[in-house]
Formats: sequence, C-alpha cells, structure tokens
Amino acid sequence: MKAVVYHSFGAPESLEITDVPEPRVGPDWVLISVRAVSVNPVDWKLAAGMLDGMLETHFPSIPGWDVAGVVERVGPAVRRFAPGDEVYGYVRKDTVHAGTYAEKVAAPLRTIALKPKSLDFAHAAAVPLAGLTAYQTIIHDLKIKAGETIVIHAAAGGVGSFAVQIAVAQGATVIGTASEANHDYLKSLGAIPVTYGDGLIERVREIAPDGVDAVLDLFGEQALTDSPALLSEKSKGRLVSITNPMVKELGGIMGDVHPDYDDLNAITQMIEAGKIKVDLSAVYPLEDVARAWTENMAGHTRGKIVLLVN
Repeated sequence: MKAVVYHSFGAPESLEITDVPEPRVGPDWVLISVRAVSVNPVDWKLAAGMLDGMLETHFPSIPGWDVAGVVERVGPAVRRFAPGDEVYGYVRKDTVHAGTYAEKVAAPLRTIALKPKSLDFAHAAAVPLAGLTAYQTIIHDLKIKAGETIVIHAAAGGVGSFAVQIAVAQGATVIGTASEANHDYLKSLGAIPVTYGDGLIERVREIAPDGVDAVLDLFGEQALTDSPALLSEKSKGRLVSITNPMVKELGGIMGDVHPDYDDLNAITQMIEAGKIKVDLSAVYPLEDVARAWTENMAGHTRGKIVLLVN
C-alpha cells in the first residue's frame, strides 16, 4: 500500500511516498481504508525529533494520528463495527511507527467511532485530535458549566475553535484571544474576541471586572503567564494549558488528550446537533504533504489542513 514515511528525524522535505506492507489487524482492531487525514502540529514535531524524549519512534515511520475512512476488515473479537462502516478516530498508539498517512491503517477499537453522517471524510478527519483535546479540557479538566465565563487563548486555531464551540454549547460566556483578523470569525462562533499581547489583562478585566471562572491556554508564552491574573479570586488555579508544563508553577494543570470512544461519540452528537461546525483552511492531495506541513508550521492557519488519501 502507499504511505508517507520518514526514515530519520528531519524536515518536511525528508518525507517520501512509498509502498509499505499492509498493517496487521489484532483481535480487537479494525482495518480502515483511509479517505482523509488531518495535519496536526504533533505530526511534524514528532518527525523532527522534538518529542523523542516522550515517545519511542521506530523507523521507517508513517506519521499521522487523525483519520477518516471506511472499515475494510475487523478483528475476530470486534462487535462494535462491521465492514463498510464509515468511521473516524484519533489513532494514537503506544509507539510512533504505523500512523494514518497511508492508504490503510489498523486502529484499536478505543480510538475510533462512527463518523458523523453530516460530515464528508475531509471534514471528519479534521475533528478527532483537536476535538478531543478541546472536549477533554473543557468538559473533564475545567468542568465548564452554564453561566460561567472562560478565557480561551488562541481561540481561532484548530483546537481553539472547537473549545469555543463546546464551551458555548455548555452555556458559558467565552472570551477568546486572537489577532484582530480573526475577531469576526470568533464572533461567528459565539465568542467575545480580544486581542492578545500587551494589555491583555486590562482588556479581559473590562469584560469581566471580577475575573473569569477558568482559563484554557492553547498558546503559551505571555498568554500563559498572564493567565493567573485573569482568574477571579474564587477560581485561582482553574487554569489548564496544553502548551507548557510551567502551568503547574502557576497553580494550574497540564492538559492532555487521549483516545476515548465515549468522548468521540459525544463530539459526534454535538456535530449532528449543529453545535459544532468544522472549518478547513486547506485540502491537499497526499502527495502535497510537505507543503501542508510547511503551511501548518507557519502557525497562521485558521481551521484544519486535511490531506486526501483515497
């Protein structure tokens, strides 16, 4: 089968498309015929060796954790899915080796769910990693409830746009930091936009004089260090960051994302109910993977970049 591979840590130019063996399917795994995958920063960070101290990589390695496609074959213990089912998932495994940038991928049951019927494969592929990150931080870590106010840093990005919509669906008031070019976009998602950078604390306090109930940091740097001052006195420590472990020194917690069938199904239900919309910034054929990575690395995309496979 055709797949994107890298043989050592390096830049996007080191990626190549070649033939590799079809993956094996375990008892509680399914084989997916891949239709689309999405590009996430973790993909190129892993390929560059930036996360080598956290995850073991086996070369040659196929990148990618997001996928949308059709079940081709199921393991003997699988009862939840059948051949022909349209699925999507966050197919993160214990080691970095057999990712999703391929014509076929073997996926453990815990990593996938039925694809939202209202989404095509390209839009569905953009959801799992970013959507689960947003859902698990907003719902499980911060436990956002109706009537609360939350600040979300980098609110117009891939994870941020999902986080805004999930928090709004919970009945929260969302203050989203972003460049002025993205303010109208945030308004369309239901957020109150504010410009990041110097003076952020004062701008947020103009909206919430007593401080906010929670902060989700998706940017780091000054946005993270400013975050404790945005919280109300009763909400000190209700801060989650997915960018920097130093959040612990600020009294908050480090967020993470993990594959979860129930959480992905909850996101599916929100999509089908019209509470979450999925924005794509670009769609490329798999052959343009280096271009897609370079664009994602620039850090200025709004919405997700997707690669079409089959």
